Amino acid sequence: MINRQRIDVPLQIKSVDDAGEFSGYGSVFGVEDSYGDVVVRGAFEQSLSEYAEEGRLPSMLWQHRMDEPIGVYTKMSEDDNGLYVEGRLLVDDDPQAKRAHAHMKAGSLSGLSIGYTLPDGWEYDSEKDVFILRQIDLWEVSLVTFPANDEARVQDVKAALSHGETPPPNKVERLLRDAGFSRRQAKQIMASGYKALVPRDAEAGLEELAKLNRKIRGLTNA
Repeated sequence: MINRQRIDVPLQIKSVDDAGEFSGYGSVFGVEDSYGDVVVRGAFEQSLSEYAEEGRLPSMLWQHRMDEPIGVYTKMSEDDNGLYVEGRLLVDDDPQAKRAHAHMKAGSLSGLSIGYTLPDGWEYDSEKDVFILRQIDLWEVSLVTFPANDEARVQDVKAALSHGETPPPNKVERLLRDAGFSRRQAKQIMASGYKALVPRDAEAGLEELAKLNRKIRGLTNA
């Protein structure tokens, strides 16, 4: 099983009208997001090509909720800036879409977030301390209130472990930093404990997480 992940960007709406039609960017190239990921141009080409062959586009969701579509995208393409999108909120037929439209016009929505999987994994740039994403399988583009969601990071890590998978290292490290550890401490924990986490059954993964937790407590008491 491949874990679905997220990339969050500040909401970049170019226009929005009274009928609920809007345009903007679902992802921006070359910018580090809240998880330490950087998307490069060309990352969406294959995925968009496959959608074009099927005659459809990724879903428009509210807060990544699969049971809450709020509209449809009418165009998606890459340009020099990022993943450009045009869409239409179903303001006349969906109360949630109407709410989202009102918040979008008022400026109270803070971000767009893509849901995706990585067919070829990621590439770590040690010099810049970021993960480079060169190919993305795009699932959906959501309107979100708070794109940098700490609880989402926790759930992503727990979901990976429960399926016997290795959580992405950038999310584990970011989670440690969110918990109050410094950048140096988080890297030290990752270096000493993360490599023990390999794709096995969930019970073994949780056991290794317990070992990592003991290392964290040891650093805290030092």
